Amino acid sequence: MFDTILIANRGEIACRVIDTCRRLGVRTVAVHSDVDAQARHVEMADVAVSLGGASPAESYLRGDAIIAAAQATGAQAIHPGYGFLSENPDFVDAVEAAGLVFIGPSAKAIRAMGLKDAAKALMAEAGVPVVPGYQGDDQSPELLAAESEKIGYPVLIKAVAGGGGKGMRLVEAPMGFADALASAQSEARTAFGNPHVLIEKYITSPRHIEVQVFGDGTKAVHLFERDCSLQRRHQKVIEEAPAPGMTPEMREAMGQAAVRAAEAIGYKGAGTVEFIVDGSDGLRPDGFWFMEMNTRLQVEHPVTEAITGVDLVEWQLRVAAGEPLPVAQADLSITGHSFEARLYAEDVPAGFLPATGRLAHLSFPEGARADTGVRTGDVISPHYDPMIAKVIVHGSTREIALRKLRRALADTQVAGTVTNLAFLGALARHEGFSRGAVDTGLIGRDLDALVAMPAPDLAAIVQAGLALLGLDRSPGALDGFALWTPLAQDVTLSVNDEAVTCKVVTRGPGEIDVKVNGTLVQARHGANGWRFDGQPARPVFVEAGVATVFGAPTLVVLRVDPLDVEAGAGASGDLVEAPMPGLVRQVFVSVGDHVSRGDRLAILEAMKMEHSLLAARDGVVAEVMAEAGSQVEAGAVLIRLEEEAT
Repeated sequence: MFDTILIANRGEIACRVIDTCRRLGVRTVAVHSDVDAQARHVEMADVAVSLGGASPAESYLRGDAIIAAAQATGAQAIHPGYGFLSENPDFVDAVEAAGLVFIGPSAKAIRAMGLKDAAKALMAEAGVPVVPGYQGDDQSPELLAAESEKIGYPVLIKAVAGGGGKGMRLVEAPMGFADALASAQSEARTAFGNPHVLIEKYITSPRHIEVQVFGDGTKAVHLFERDCSLQRRHQKVIEEAPAPGMTPEMREAMGQAAVRAAEAIGYKGAGTVEFIVDGSDGLRPDGFWFMEMNTRLQVEHPVTEAITGVDLVEWQLRVAAGEPLPVAQADLSITGHSFEARLYAEDVPAGFLPATGRLAHLSFPEGARADTGVRTGDVISPHYDPMIAKVIVHGSTREIALRKLRRALADTQVAGTVTNLAFLGALARHEGFSRGAVDTGLIGRDLDALVAMPAPDLAAIVQAGLALLGLDRSPGALDGFALWTPLAQDVTLSVNDEAVTCKVVTRGPGEIDVKVNGTLVQARHGANGWRFDGQPARPVFVEAGVATVFGAPTLVVLRVDPLDVEAGAGASGDLVEAPMPGLVRQVFVSVGDHVSRGDRLAILEAMKMEHSLLAARDGVVAEVMAEAGSQVEAGAVLIRLEEEAT
């Protein structure tokens, strides 16, 4: 076993690796950007080395600086985590040339699976079923369109060097192929530096089921499957293990196919073989096809650990240190069921835009595993993935595990930034998902219902109002005392961007009546604290005039200064603003151009994804204040339309 390892990553995966290293007595070295100087993974590690800069290119992608840090701190090996340099074969070569051990597969294995077209051909040779498609070198639009016609629509365009849904487009009919191809190639070039794509048949009732494999360079075992079908824009949202509806025959067939894939490339370490599965008529041993192999530890690895009792990071360290596979296939078994939900800082109503901000409060419930790289007070930076945590639960059955997931999400507390917590809760309660009827189109089909904002709970509004007024403390004997009449006051709140008027009447100690837009709510304090119309108080956090009432769903309430309302009344729809920090990729209009509502005016690239900025109304462009290639902050005005004639 190694004495010291360097972790070439950040956030929750760096913290996750450190947890195992601590248990094994292995010393850890963290690296960090200037932005991450006070990050949780830096605090947890035994030694920390600054890489400088802020963006990944200035810090976590600097392989030479990372190797130098490992040598300077006495590390014998480098763990890459996932993302950044984890699947970069040139980095693996450089690590080994420096006399260090790369905790992961060989550069040869990574290269074999790095391009989807070559990987599919290799898997077909190894007897692994592959989806019908085209993965040739000729990338002319005419040939790709002709191949799509041969395969038969719908087809999927995928970046050969892709991952995470980037450079991927679904094309339903020939008329949409040219635009989809250009968009996929542009996004692939930006994200991976490689515009080449492959075309494959689109499975109309698809499920995404992947198999965890582990090899020692010669032999491999599988640790069963994970279902990752709950996706949005090809990004995984909730994963589970094992897959619902899985039969022993199907599990055996998929497991053996995954092992063949790993052994065909002499795989060493933890990896995942991803399959597309036809779920239209149940799970059948002849109804799955190879998609790709991720030559690293996956974000969703905790659900596999939960059902197998295996610490995959420990296995990584032991095999990289030269030990054989810890167990044989026959020694592995499944116990219970596990879910993982990915908690992100993102604005769901605004189209799931990644968000930034300071985590004013962060707390996770007992009984759930929370893998996180942040703490209360940390800032979600625009430079990196906006994941806050992975919330993982385990139960003896799928039904019990799902109940635990709902409870864990309801009891997770986040204040200071918008999150997808309510969306995750809605998914966990979704009727189809609850019975295991999952496929990759579920979220898209039911998106409106899943993101719908429920009517705010009046009791929660009142609790927030009392907290903002400082009336939620345990009442004293003279609280509310006034001569002749009860003490009354008005407060204006903002709930879901709508003004709410509360008339608060304190009748005596522990006795407050509140009218919310004319509806009475009674707040009473007893031996067990406050109750609102008989409902017990929920956890609440107050900071800077904002109250966050936790629960399902979390409610954020602002105290409004009436003068601020008046000042904001002159806002107009003439401005096109950046919804988040990002890079202006393209601007399609010039001063004097006439535009119609819905026209695409510019493309903003953020988090390696492209976001189209559209005209909110018909009008004439008065001013263009950004150019392609410029970096902008959230809220920056990019384009101004002429004022409408009155």
